[in-house]
Amino acid sequence: MLLSVFVDQSILTGDLQASAPDVRIGLSRAGVQGLSKAIRLRHGEAEKLIAAEIDCSVDLDPSQKGVHMSRFPELFEEAIDEIVMGEAFLVEELAEHIARQIVARQRALRAETRIVARYPIERITPVSGLATQEMVSIIGIAAANGPHVRRVVGVEATGINACPCAQGLVRGAASERLLGAGFDGSEVDRILELVPLATHNQRGRGTLYAGTTHPVNAETLVEIVERSMSSPVYELLKRPDELFVVEHAHLQPRFVEDSVRHALSGALQRYPELDDGDFLLSRQLNFETIHNHDVVAERFGTVGELRRELFESTAPTHHTELGEWLRTA
Repeated sequence: MLLSVFVDQSILTGDLQASAPDVRIGLSRAGVQGLSKAIRLRHGEAEKLIAAEIDCSVDLDPSQKGVHMSRFPELFEEAIDEIVMGEAFLVEELAEHIARQIVARQRALRAETRIVARYPIERITPVSGLATQEMVSIIGIAAANGPHVRRVVGVEATGINACPCAQGLVRGAASERLLGAGFDGSEVDRILELVPLATHNQRGRGTLYAGTTHPVNAETLVEIVERSMSSPVYELLKRPDELFVVEHAHLQPRFVEDSVRHALSGALQRYPELDDGDFLLSRQLNFETIHNHDVVAERFGTVGELRRELFESTAPTHHTELGEWLRTA
């Protein structure tokens, strides 16, 4: 028995997405995420073809039923085929290009694009001098509001933090043992200054964003993030390198909160040309070793807010968030 099915031809030929929705409520975000593509990135004179994940969304007016989801991949293909494969961009430039195209093609008031690329950085081990490669995430974010655009370049990198709290407990216990063994107070202090003290370690993942029109080098941001932790880590290490990393980390113990503060301070010192209206965000996630939970700290705000707090001891009453900063484009 054959069943006949009636199909409204307007569904196939009409612009259903542009019609009015049943419930007239605007949406803060509608789009696609997790689209994997190969993109060409530029760093100085070098170009690299690497894998990236792209998210893109638009604000949706209450009078419009939906966005043309199929057009997002089409636009990505156009951007990659016509722009990226022919000329290497900075990741934030590519994000801006896609956001502008989405606004124009989707007739949207605003579009936002986020690109996360896994990027290889060449390194030399600290003692043996061997060449090794570290993978970091380079992030480009752009928000286009008509002709106005704000964009962010960011990085995620790993390192190691040595816990100051546990090290303080070890120091106290070691001091008591040395005193009990007959060493005087000055000798104990001298010994504890020379010998790295045990503590538990936390592998950390640091994130740093800079929203600005000034040139910001992503690899420089990686260096700032790694220096904010007790020590960087390396994929390849010989025994002398391992000794260096362990001693370096234990001689510079830091809390997760310390890493956030050092990263922000490092960014402000490295880029004094940043405008007060520019944006910075630092986030540190430490994976605990002696607890079943992880620890995290974060600070975000305009450069002006951070400068006043750091250099003038004036705490702001409001910390500008990333989404808030992007929407002021």
